[in-house]
Amino acid sequence: MQSIAILTGGGPAPGMNTVVASVAKTFLRHGYRVIGLHSGYSALFTDKPRMQDIDFLTADDIFNRGGSMLKMSRFKPTDDDFEHRFNLDFFRNNEVKLLVTVGGDDTASTANRVAKFLESHHYPIANIHVPKTIDNDLPLPAASPTFGFNSAKAQGTVIGNTVMEDARTSENWFVVSAMGRSAGHLAFGIAEACHYPMVVIPEFFNRTTITCDKIVNLVVSCIVKRNIMGVPYGAAMISEGVFHLLSDDEIKKSGVNFSYDDHGHPELGKVSKAVLFNDMLERKLKALGIKAKTRPVEIGYEVRCQTPIAYDLTYCTQLGMGVYNLFSQGATGCMVYVDHAGNVSPLFLKDLQDPATGKIPPRQVNPDSAEVQAYVRNIMDYITPADYAAAAKYLPNPEDYDFMKILEW
Repeated sequence: MQSIAILTGGGPAPGMNTVVASVAKTFLRHGYRVIGLHSGYSALFTDKPRMQDIDFLTADDIFNRGGSMLKMSRFKPTDDDFEHRFNLDFFRNNEVKLLVTVGGDDTASTANRVAKFLESHHYPIANIHVPKTIDNDLPLPAASPTFGFNSAKAQGTVIGNTVMEDARTSENWFVVSAMGRSAGHLAFGIAEACHYPMVVIPEFFNRTTITCDKIVNLVVSCIVKRNIMGVPYGAAMISEGVFHLLSDDEIKKSGVNFSYDDHGHPELGKVSKAVLFNDMLERKLKALGIKAKTRPVEIGYEVRCQTPIAYDLTYCTQLGMGVYNLFSQGATGCMVYVDHAGNVSPLFLKDLQDPATGKIPPRQVNPDSAEVQAYVRNIMDYITPADYAAAAKYLPNPEDYDFMKILEW
């Protein structure tokens, strides 16, 4: 029997199992054997791969679950791995005709390398990729979301609303940090849904350099503005991406002691961004003599394996069926794309990659969009020139905490 192989790479996102199950159900219906590979690409570079057949009952059991039934891995094979450890027999012995990969752009790039390697060894197969990320930062056409984003935002909103309710109840402040290494979609989406009075995302710094002082001063601006309004509580949402874009000198200013990797780079992923931002804020408030209790909350791993909401259950089902649609048309070396009307088409990496770097540039929040500007100007709280006199009770130089001046908007 001809078969397909499917693996998952990178980190989890809600809808992984829905994609795998939908691919499996569709190909089983058309007479194919479906082989699931555990531990990502590492399964292809060993003579004892962790694999299991995915039958209808297995697929039906997992399609609406969070997490990933197929164990995930960030393993990225080297040239030496291809030369000495690639398991070509797995493809030949199982008559694999298609490799389906679910992951980010690195996973897609490696799938192309696998396909080219197999072709050079006279065993050509098709490879089709299903792109995922809760960060929503892949530049899909027509502003289509990446799968998992809406489910992560929904669960993040549950957490975010609970935090805001605690702020109101206890009259405290919370510093919340949301995942998003390169873009602030998740942070802004959760904050907007929860009516957070302050949001700080990387895209806001489109006209000025990101510094620790600017990040902290934006939050202080909100705290003082709310005090002037007679509202001694609130929550600030800060995207983790603003931290990742700080210069090395600014990272040193943060006062955090980092562990370093083999290349001498600080291991930023081991640090709670919420704790970091909260510590910097507390020091600034103490220096200014402003009394406000602040607490850190991280939103990240808590939303990656949640049960997908209806949107992603439907979207991921369409993506899974779309894989067969493209395969039956002879497509290969592409990602599956489903538009808002349910039409399926291939997306090729070369059409998304930067021709100079070969990398896919992240899709970022547009700070000048009508949605962002409406929220900034109507829901967020911060010092403006009209507040300078009242803010002087809390700040020696209120103009330095003017939201628009900090960002040079």
